[in-house]
Amino acid sequence: MKLLYITQYFGVPEKAGGTRKYDISSSFVKRGVEVIVITSDNTGEAKSKWTYEERDGIKFYKLDCPYNNFMGIAKRLKSFLCFLFGSTRKAFSIDCDMILATSTPLTVGFPALMMHWLKRKPYIFEVRDVWPGCPFAMGYFRNPFVRKFLFGFEKLIYREAAAIVPLSTGIDQNIKKRYPNDKSVVIPNISEVNRFSNTKKTTDITVPEGKNMLLYTGTFGNVNGLSYIIKFAAMTLSIEPNIVYYLIGNGKEKSENIRLAEELGVLNKNVFIYDPVRKNDLPYVYSLATVGSSFVIDIPALWDNSANKFFDTLAAHRPIVINYEGWQADTIRINNCGYVLPTNPDKEDAMKFVEYMNNGELLKTQGANAFELAEREYSLEVAMDKYMGILEHIKS
Repeated sequence: MKLLYITQYFGVPEKAGGTRKYDISSSFVKRGVEVIVITSDNTGEAKSKWTYEERDGIKFYKLDCPYNNFMGIAKRLKSFLCFLFGSTRKAFSIDCDMILATSTPLTVGFPALMMHWLKRKPYIFEVRDVWPGCPFAMGYFRNPFVRKFLFGFEKLIYREAAAIVPLSTGIDQNIKKRYPNDKSVVIPNISEVNRFSNTKKTTDITVPEGKNMLLYTGTFGNVNGLSYIIKFAAMTLSIEPNIVYYLIGNGKEKSENIRLAEELGVLNKNVFIYDPVRKNDLPYVYSLATVGSSFVIDIPALWDNSANKFFDTLAAHRPIVINYEGWQADTIRINNCGYVLPTNPDKEDAMKFVEYMNNGELLKTQGANAFELAEREYSLEVAMDKYMGILEHIKS
């Protein structure tokens, strides 16, 4: 079988960012599926419009289409449209049996839709975030005609898909409110238990002896709202200075977050901010942490996310700390594998968290529960068994 995999962003272990797409693609190859990927070279340093390469049995066509987390909405839309038109043209030149298109953005569904209509190729649509629901909730695209068009396009993509793969139960429920269907198969993000078992030192990051460290690795963006944890760190500093917060990553709000940490007097005291590290470095960095974390701003539409950092934390035998409700909060409580912070914490909440971070026995139990959950429900093997089942069902 030849599978055409269309995704605007494709991460590899040697770089920062998620590697779900790489892990799934390479696993498809190991299971006898030929995988051709259409993606972008988003660095802005490409020497030609299209670049072809192969690795680990995967064939790549990369379109010169710059994108980064520092871009404003206009430049992001330009990048989305660049990939929409470029990937559609390229898709029609590739022989395949089936298509897997993975958002975000929603526009990635367009080439799959065209291939389905004009070349009768079935496609699977993987939904990583509810789009355009999340942008709408954040105040983007206020024009009612634009909103109506985007919701209509979303429904069309779902209707024509042979299968829909939401990355969380929350996303699945969100989709079914607008498009009831019986072709959804939830395949959450992956806890890479094998990768995180190798904790060999690969970076110079260290944690002083006697410190309990909360680790955040990811984007410093509007959605993440890291001002939350910086302000919270200021609350805990006077109560327990041995709790430290390591924030690793990049993004549009990073400079603003650094300024806030300086203003609150916590930068390099109990808040330490680093540049991104490679995916391959994360197992070692997580081995230094007491807990991992994931944060979003207070918008319920964002609670449905399936963030890599949640699953990385579980794979690393660490409890996960979040500041939102939804399916992840339910998972934490049911499996006793982390801590849910309130949306608007006060001094009493800070004292409770300090008590939690100093409870070694509880943290050890939760870390073991986190890893057991990762192996049982979120491993690569579990995800691939579900994906192969979808492919076989569509073929039949």
